[in-house]
Amino acid sequence: MSDNKTFEENLKELENIVVELEKGELGLEESISKFEKGIAVSKECNSKLEDAEKRINILLEGKEEEFKVEE
Repeated sequence: MSDNKTFEENLKELENIVVELEKGELGLEESISKFEKGIAVSKECNSKLEDAEKRINILLEGKEEEFKVEE
């Protein structure tokens, strides 16, 4: 799914998929296709969140070292 969409774009797409599925107006095959797409977009969002969390942890670890009190 590496189409380089931002997290926000992926989240909006996922929200749109959920709305379409909740309406219940799609046929079975189209519903399954939308569901598969939603799972893929969800995994992409999760990956981006994990990457952001790793980056934040790295930054926080660096800050802790800077503020470490030495005797």
